[in-house]
Amino acid sequence: MILPVRGMHCAACVGKVERALTGVAGVDEASVNLATEQATVSFDPAQTSLDALQKAVAAAGYELVQPRADAGPGDAVDAERVAREADQRRQQVKFVVGAVLSAPVLLGGMSHVLPWVPAVLRNPWLLLSLTTPVQFWVGWQFHRGFLHDLRYRTASMSTLVSIGTNAAYFFSVAVTLWPHVFPAHRAMMYYDVSAVVITLVVLGRWLEARARGRTSEAIGRLVSLAPRTARILRDGAEVDVPAAEVRVGDFVRIRPGERVPVDGVVTEGASTIDESMLTGESLPVDKALDAKVFAGTVNRTGSFIFRAARVGSETALARIVKLVTEAQGSRAPIQRLADRVAAIFVPIVLGIAALTFLAWWAFGPEPAALFALTNAVAVLVIACPCAMGLATPTAIMVATGRGAEHGILVRSAAALELLCRVDTVVFDKTGTLTVGRPVVTDAITIPPLTEDDVLALAAAAEQGSEHPLGEAIVARAKERGLALPPISEFTTVPGQGIDAMATDGRVLLGNGTLMDARGIDVGALGDRAQALAAEGKTAIYLALGGRALGVLAVADVLKPEAATAVAALKRRGLEVLMLTGDTRRTAEAVARQAGVDRVLAEVLPEDKAREIAKLQAEGRRVAMVGDGINDAPALAQADVGIAMGSGTDVAIEAADVTLVRGDLRAVVAALDLSRRTISIITQNLVWAFGYNVVLIPLAAGVLYPLWGVLLSPIWAGAAMAFSSVSVVTNSLRLKRWQGEAR
Repeated sequence: MILPVRGMHCAACVGKVERALTGVAGVDEASVNLATEQATVSFDPAQTSLDALQKAVAAAGYELVQPRADAGPGDAVDAERVAREADQRRQQVKFVVGAVLSAPVLLGGMSHVLPWVPAVLRNPWLLLSLTTPVQFWVGWQFHRGFLHDLRYRTASMSTLVSIGTNAAYFFSVAVTLWPHVFPAHRAMMYYDVSAVVITLVVLGRWLEARARGRTSEAIGRLVSLAPRTARILRDGAEVDVPAAEVRVGDFVRIRPGERVPVDGVVTEGASTIDESMLTGESLPVDKALDAKVFAGTVNRTGSFIFRAARVGSETALARIVKLVTEAQGSRAPIQRLADRVAAIFVPIVLGIAALTFLAWWAFGPEPAALFALTNAVAVLVIACPCAMGLATPTAIMVATGRGAEHGILVRSAAALELLCRVDTVVFDKTGTLTVGRPVVTDAITIPPLTEDDVLALAAAAEQGSEHPLGEAIVARAKERGLALPPISEFTTVPGQGIDAMATDGRVLLGNGTLMDARGIDVGALGDRAQALAAEGKTAIYLALGGRALGVLAVADVLKPEAATAVAALKRRGLEVLMLTGDTRRTAEAVARQAGVDRVLAEVLPEDKAREIAKLQAEGRRVAMVGDGINDAPALAQADVGIAMGSGTDVAIEAADVTLVRGDLRAVVAALDLSRRTISIITQNLVWAFGYNVVLIPLAAGVLYPLWGVLLSPIWAGAAMAFSSVSVVTNSLRLKRWQGEAR
């Protein structure tokens, strides 16, 4: 179950919430995501309840939000958006108040270098009165978090900010109240450090909240596709009802310009529907009787009625939203290092700050105590566990959302990372590289007959056939608008073809075996038929009255974009294979057209997974692309299984990535998205670790003995405030990814 969690701000917060949840009896597993502010919890309802989970999280200092029983995906996203906007407004107000009060305090603190500062701003009692509300109202969120940390013997970013600013504040208060006790420090009060640091950190939280809100925009756009109401037919009248109240079997009317509220099947009328928001396909799709329509798509032209087939959480749109939400909440393997470091990061920083204080107190210049305090506060303030906690999940959020907008549904963050490492792509043939249905590709005739003559006679003979080859011939004749001659005495000859009676004599339509059995000389047509067979096509002879008239070639043709997609994968350094149960001759013919160099043909369905395992045993990282039930084991065996959206539910369930459109170029786009995402994550992690590794020692004063360089706590606070914002901003660059495979 996925549950929203409020109040988390750093990687240490994630660890606290996870420990609180896993500490509840009956919880099997809990994973918390900082970027999405959600917890994915697996628990036994017989042993615990949502109330118990909520209390455990509340005790740790955070809020676990229970979803309403009747809440749909849209309600959850709306609630999240409202909560995030409220947090942004709260942080904005606190920043504005902090900025107004901190500005004169900063000037007062700089009066020793700015002689023009009015004398009133040097008054310690004025500085105390201005700083106190900043310290305890604007900064209360940090102090409250620190108190919770003390209670549970943990540490977080709040611990660092609270200790650092309180040290500066209370030292300054002591100097103000008892100036005779600190005669050497009277002019060195640190009210400006306390006020300005808290204001800058709150500014960072506000900017970070705004940026993190942008990372979840894709989910909001998907949810907004579903209309809130539907027009259903009841008792002969049209009634507007909430879309959530539509039930399976209800009849729904859709007019031009309206969005489809649920999935269903057209029962009356016809129209053209824009499905680009779900599939990424820019061209409208014609819908007629028995055509499927999907929730969230837009009706463009005609009016029609459809029967509801999938409603609520079962619609394609709701399932996409659920899949993307789960993917955004999952963790990528690359995040493990950041998690391990974050778990010990804050205690290490506290230790460094303590050592910094003691070292400078013992060996620093006079006044040593003040010098030591300055550097210790700078260390506490500059350390930023937030950047480490946000480095991976923000990029995953943007990438999965952007992928969904382009019809690429990634099931988990792990799949997105694994796809980046793939070096071998294996395609199924039928329905994946090919269109998945036979079509007439060639018609060869003996003059004076034309192609239409041969096709019309063959289609007439096949009218009563349910064989896929016969249906392909009839379909082509209908496409060309041919008039079919009358046929009688239709008979199927098993394994050979059909036998029928036309006005001009007996019609035979079938393979060479049928022609031989009936004593018909195919002549030069035999050579043409063999050439067609060499191309992977099925050659069908047509004879009338004992004389061969022509040959029709039927094949499952290559998808138009297949060769382009294969070439693009090769340019990216991947080896491309084809895995099929079809005959080697047919498979190799298709492979030549697609540009695939290696073919594994005549493989039984149960052996496909074994072939994938053999490739993995060679050290390859394999992605399998398929669409059928017989591809499911191979999809599951592969490092990354990619299912075509036009395929079966079984294949899609077994896959790690689903391509909604079924366009093979999306395989290349998914690979590019993965590589781009991992590149962004790597940049984020390098920045997050590099920032802390470089700036914490600088804040501790390691450069002071050599060059006299010190980092002011104020600058340290500014650096910390913008470090996490920079990580989120870098992740947002993925929003510019266009999903175009070249």
